Amino acid sequence: MRERVLCLLVPLLLAGCDDYHMIDQQKMEDDGAASALPRGQTDQPPVAGTVARGDSLREQQSNQRPPMTSALLERGHERFDIYCSPCHGHVGDGQGMIPQRGFPHPPSFHQDRLRQAPDSHFLDVITSGYGAMYSYAARVQPSDRWAIVAYIRALQLSQNTRLAELPADLKQRLEAGGSP
Repeated sequence: MRERVLCLLVPLLLAGCDDYHMIDQQKMEDDGAASALPRGQTDQPPVAGTVARGDSLREQQSNQRPPMTSALLERGHERFDIYCSPCHGHVGDGQGMIPQRGFPHPPSFHQDRLRQAPDSHFLDVITSGYGAMYSYAARVQPSDRWAIVAYIRALQLSQNTRLAELPADLKQRLEAGGSP
């Protein structure tokens, strides 16, 4: 009995599937004519004063360096470990786990060229990508990009500071054989 009901229902259900209308729909093409719209074309300018949600704040955050604080460095450390250390390594030497598995090695942040590069270079690389590195603009918020740049600078200082530049208490601990 069940099989008979199915044999009758399947053709009825299939008869309701008419994909002709779905394939051959009327639609407006980009830059096409559209007499129903004000300018007579599909592309319309945005209403005067329109700002995409979040764009003005995003632009402001991208261009405005936040003050250097321990909270900024902590956030930068956290974001660096998430997004950057898989390739760049935890100390920024380019020896992360991804290159160890055969992918290209990124440059070390401790080479002279990158120690002397302006902060805007790192910000641009995070935003737009560089070489084999793809853009992180969609993954890393502008405020977090600045935090990462601050942390990169801290890493560079940690690996390239002269003993004479250290505060007296740290210098004494190092000279005594302890760790900073």
